[in-house]
Amino acid sequence: MPTTAPPPGEQTDAVTPPPASPVERLFGVRDRGSSHRTELVAGASMFMAAAYAVVVVPGQLASAGVPHGAATTAVIIAIALATLAMGLVANLPFVVAPGLGGVALIAFTIVGQDHAPWDTALGMVFWSGVAFLLLTLFGIRDLVTRLMPINLKYAISGGLGLYIALIGFRDADLVVGNADKAALSVGDLSQPTALLALGGLLLLTALAARKVPGAFLITIAAVTLVGVPLGVTDVPDSLFSAPDSPGPLLFHIDILGALKPEYFPYIFAFFVSEFFSMTGTLLAVSGRAGLLDKDGNIPGSRRPFLVDSVSVMGGSAVGAPSMTAYLESSAAADAGGKTGLASVWAACGFALLLLVTPFATLIPSAATAPVLMYIGLNMLGALRNVDFKDPTNAVPAALTVATTLFFGNFGTGIATGLAAHVLVKTVSGRVREVPWPLWIVMIPLGYYFYTLVP
Repeated sequence: MPTTAPPPGEQTDAVTPPPASPVERLFGVRDRGSSHRTELVAGASMFMAAAYAVVVVPGQLASAGVPHGAATTAVIIAIALATLAMGLVANLPFVVAPGLGGVALIAFTIVGQDHAPWDTALGMVFWSGVAFLLLTLFGIRDLVTRLMPINLKYAISGGLGLYIALIGFRDADLVVGNADKAALSVGDLSQPTALLALGGLLLLTALAARKVPGAFLITIAAVTLVGVPLGVTDVPDSLFSAPDSPGPLLFHIDILGALKPEYFPYIFAFFVSEFFSMTGTLLAVSGRAGLLDKDGNIPGSRRPFLVDSVSVMGGSAVGAPSMTAYLESSAAADAGGKTGLASVWAACGFALLLLVTPFATLIPSAATAPVLMYIGLNMLGALRNVDFKDPTNAVPAALTVATTLFFGNFGTGIATGLAAHVLVKTVSGRVREVPWPLWIVMIPLGYYFYTLVP
């Protein structure tokens, strides 16, 4: 018999889906194939992997004469706000915090060697942020990202992975610097830190192979607890403490003094290094999270670039210089995080550190090192997509990976690969494969490499 439609007002068996919650409408968690629980775990993993920044960064700044207590509070506030903005504005899972390379440049070179005032150094960072913002508003940062060859984008992911793994090995004291040979050598594998890190790597691999949810958090917690009786985990006298006032740092910045001609190379160094570091981290981590399109680009990339630009300017104004997307954000991607909700949870974690700042010192490097090693080694798989049969693609890609490791700077590695791509294609008679805007990029790249010469 033919089926007749029910009369108006009569109920049917069809179930109307419930309206999306405000959180779902804002982040599109289910649309990206994630869940609220996964985003929570991803945010917590990212927070714990990057929490060391609130200890290391203020310590470096203190060596440059910045008040340590005020710097700690300022850094925590800056990280929480910038990470929250990355979640709400860009809807991406990233921690935004002061880059260790930029902070070291301020503490040990600009202030330590050249004896420039630290507030003037903050002014240099501010002007690099202004340049970031202008390039973002004019769409140039997005253009450079889109023009970057696909083989280099794969190499960036592999190079970042190798760099992350190296940081993990160093944090675990599995490798140490050899001053005589200017190279790395095997550390003392009998030390508790090294043994705990290796044990943590085995535990994490086993948990990941069994697809255990929260594998990163379990590993970090387990190594931290085992490290207590071994003396690796420093247990503070009290986990609760009132934060110091950031007043001595708020807007204590010399913007005009930073415009002296002799400081321009430093402003440019901040600009180029952070430009490519942010771009590379954004591409690599987004790739791990499955957020890139078929051409290896990030849809709506202008939003994270805007957050990055404003964070650099705002961070320098409050005493937290060189704000950038952290490599440890890959912990969120590997935990399944795909939206800005993970960043919101991570920001909440950093905000809580204002009341329990000693907690950041509780997590030893031996606990986060296994996470970095595991993530970094797995990211090397992106290199299988590089066209190694074509030397004009293989050489720039390989240089990107190698120089990232050799120079110890991710931004310099990307700059090297991009310059090599243009030059190799040109000398091979395939100059038509080089988009003309990349030739314009070669001008500041040439100056950047010139400033690296001692």
